[in-house]
Amino acid sequence: MKHALNSIYAAMSAHYGPTHWWPGDTPFEIAVGAILTQNTAWTNVEKAIVNLKRERLLHPKRMMGASVETLERAVRPSGYYRQKAHRLRIFCEYLSKQYGGSMKNMAKRATETLRQELLALHGIGPETADDILLYACEKPVFVVDAYTRRILARHGLVAETIGYDALQTLFHENLPMDISLFKEYHGLIVYTGKDFCRRLPRCEGCPLAGMSRQTPP
Repeated sequence: MKHALNSIYAAMSAHYGPTHWWPGDTPFEIAVGAILTQNTAWTNVEKAIVNLKRERLLHPKRMMGASVETLERAVRPSGYYRQKAHRLRIFCEYLSKQYGGSMKNMAKRATETLRQELLALHGIGPETADDILLYACEKPVFVVDAYTRRILARHGLVAETIGYDALQTLFHENLPMDISLFKEYHGLIVYTGKDFCRRLPRCEGCPLAGMSRQTPP
């Protein structure tokens, strides 16, 4: 498994080069993006982020102080805008109450404790929590998404039904617990999944197309 994961990384990296994923100017913007990207394409999140910047709302206090209508209108391009506006407010209230509105203070919290705090917030599941932990708080946590499961399953490395925690553990046990590696690996998976490993795969030109399929577990 270790060899397979390293080979996948090497092939994707050779094809794309550095991805510099996750896009965002500040840890707070990254956390907001992680919440907004639920059930939508990143291009839609970018539009919402532009709106938030234009309205000067990319700050916990300003986001909480804005009217519901203003916040919903700003995040509307990301879809499910009422739910996401509500989730953003919940996150901001948590950040303000627990850490004085400071992502830097939040990042000082022990990883597992912080993960459980995030998972306790309405609307934040494992993937969103781990996005925030890895990219906004610089914690060594591998982010699993639908592309991760699909790519590994299509190469026979895991069952299609593997759960989030089991798949994350597979990466944690077979790769160095390295923040930069985890960031780049996930970014490469996002690029490869978006360009090639879709629900209807586009195998021609895929950096992983030449890799031999393993016997499914």
